[in-house]
Amino acid sequence: MTRGFLSKAACLALAASVGACASNRFEGPRERPRPQAALEPATPALPAGTVTSEPLAPPPGASAAPGEPPPQSVAAAPSPALEPPPPPAPPPVVATGRSAVVGSWNATDAAGSCKVSLSSTPSLDLYKATTAGCGNKDLAKVSAWDFRDGEVYLYQPGGTVAARLRQAGGSLDGALSKSGAPLSLAR
Repeated sequence: MTRGFLSKAACLALAASVGACASNRFEGPRERPRPQAALEPATPALPAGTVTSEPLAPPPGASAAPGEPPPQSVAAAPSPALEPPPPPAPPPVVATGRSAVVGSWNATDAAGSCKVSLSSTPSLDLYKATTAGCGNKDLAKVSAWDFRDGEVYLYQPGGTVAARLRQAGGSLDGALSKSGAPLSLAR
């Protein structure tokens, strides 16, 4: 046999023996850890008083037996003429979140107004957006949007934030990032 072959065989044998020493597979059956002792209650159980059971007394003005008519004093009691006023109508529900801002908007800024459409179609980690007829160059370049922390972010190609908007009732109000000019989106 060649010397190279013997040296390789010796290295492999040495590696196998070192690996076997580090492995737990060649050990005998290990003792399993004992189950944890049952926890003692923090406070000893205190004796409770005796528990009794009795039927409840009937409400005032009701008879004790279910088949009996109510007492005369209750039956003759006049009903109140005035009913309490109905509760006020709940405030209108304003939806929040990404799904609430999807759709077509009329954008108004210092340069005029235009159409902005926020789509639910994903575009990498953002959503697609389109604009039409925008006089503001920064707003005209908007191609994507996102909803984060209660704000709508409008993005230009390359990831530049064109505007940040917050929901205000049924509209979105905010500002253009570059100029700080106010921007409003309404349905």
